[in-house]
Amino acid sequence: MPRNLILNEDIRAREVRLIGEDGQQVGVVSKNEALNKAADAGLDLVLISPNAKPPVARIMDYGKYRFEQQKKAKENRKNQKVMAVKEIRLSPTIEGNDFDTKLKHVRKFLGKGAKVRVSIRFRGRAITHKELGKEVLEKMADQVSDISTVTTRPKMEGRSMFLMLAPLSKKDKKKK
Repeated sequence: MPRNLILNEDIRAREVRLIGEDGQQVGVVSKNEALNKAADAGLDLVLISPNAKPPVARIMDYGKYRFEQQKKAKENRKNQKVMAVKEIRLSPTIEGNDFDTKLKHVRKFLGKGAKVRVSIRFRGRAITHKELGKEVLEKMADQVSDISTVTTRPKMEGRSMFLMLAPLSKKDKKKK
């Protein structure tokens, strides 16, 4: 949404640097003269740069201008890509078949373009064997290295260890 612009009678300056509806510089004129020119054209006088000396005002159709700005903003929001982060939880003592199932899920998420956070929660005394968890995470990273890159190496955070994987960009896929 555009910033709120000051228009017509709300302009406080005595004189303004006027820009016509065609974009041509008219010059420095009094506020009343500028308002009269805008009224003759059937348009609004909009203060574009209030901090300039003298302030810059333009003759334009303010309603049309706001509509176009809203349309641009909507288009920009539509073109934004939101990166989803999916999480897969493993245990440090995960068995082969369970690991393969989780691996399929990770591959599916990466294939859809989502980042994946693979985490291991250490329960009870298992925290004394952090190397087991690190091995499981590195094995996961190895298994999906053809379709992803590791953005965060395995690291501890409280009682859990995690690893971040991001899908390969198009440039990276061409290199491989």
